[in-house]
Amino acid sequence: MAYTPVAQDPHLPPIRINLLSDTQTRPTPAMRDAMARAEVGDEQLGLDPTVNALCERVAALLGKEAAVFMPTGTMCNVAALLAHARPGDEIIAHETAHILTSEGGAHAAYGGLQILPLKGPRGQFTTAALQAALRTPSRYAPRQRVVSAEQTANIGGGTVWPHDQLDAVARLAKAQGLSTHLDGARLLNACVASAIDPHDMAAHWDTAWIDFTKGLGAPLGAALAGSRDVIDEVWRIKQRLGGAMRQAGICAAACLYALDHHVGRLADDHELARRLATGLAQIPGFHVQAPETNLVFFDSTASGLPPQQLIADLRQHGILMALLGGRIRACTHLDVTRAMVEDTLEVIRTLVREET
Repeated sequence: MAYTPVAQDPHLPPIRINLLSDTQTRPTPAMRDAMARAEVGDEQLGLDPTVNALCERVAALLGKEAAVFMPTGTMCNVAALLAHARPGDEIIAHETAHILTSEGGAHAAYGGLQILPLKGPRGQFTTAALQAALRTPSRYAPRQRVVSAEQTANIGGGTVWPHDQLDAVARLAKAQGLSTHLDGARLLNACVASAIDPHDMAAHWDTAWIDFTKGLGAPLGAALAGSRDVIDEVWRIKQRLGGAMRQAGICAAACLYALDHHVGRLADDHELARRLATGLAQIPGFHVQAPETNLVFFDSTASGLPPQQLIADLRQHGILMALLGGRIRACTHLDVTRAMVEDTLEVIRTLVREET
């Protein structure tokens, strides 16, 4: 389920339409200006005013006591789950969850943790599936410590967990004495699409985080929020994973700018994803999952143009997409325009006609 590597062949045309991921966004000129003007200090000593402002902002946004600034979202997942669990413990998550498919086995390598995968459509599981996975405590089985959900569900198609289902899963976990962790890589996409406040979306989750490097357009950074005790422990783990970022206010300023200017516009990405999906669905042999946010998953096999070949052919036209979970994924984001979507559709139509 790995991303298709971006070809580095110098004979290939330059990339002109990048639908590989929303991580491909670049900071805008105004964001760069905010970064240049940022007040900075030593993050680890609590002396960087811009980092402090960002952490306070994210904690309030998610309804938690405290937050910590991290370089990446993967580090948020790893640090949070290491804080919640101990070696030999078990995490319960969907079988396509990022922590299971895309984090290099970090939870096992660094924490001695195992992940119990649950099935369910669209990257989500139900309370019934969770209830069936819960075990009576036994010396013969690992302790079940954490339930984790991914909002939105990436490989599930960028789907938005219904708020009541997300709450019900968290309540059941907590009733069983388990901690709860919300992977919020695209949490703000889910909030914009469902018109639900992030505070409410994360209410029943002990830890939650948001990523600034996707549709929000920052060059790096994510922030993990939780209780003060948990965040204190996360800081210990952050030290083990590499330590502080020192004068990180330069980066935090980009994240603050993104919160001020780039959240509402996520709806534009969702609209472009719907336009792309509509055009793809009109191509004979294409099977397209209706997008709920900014991710468009589709299978081109029945058209006679297998996904891997289509991705390679698109690269010849300077267009990037990803192969993920056996399907093609196209991702709309800050640097994708309506004209780019229409251009991409025309190129794909031409490729299919040439193949047939």
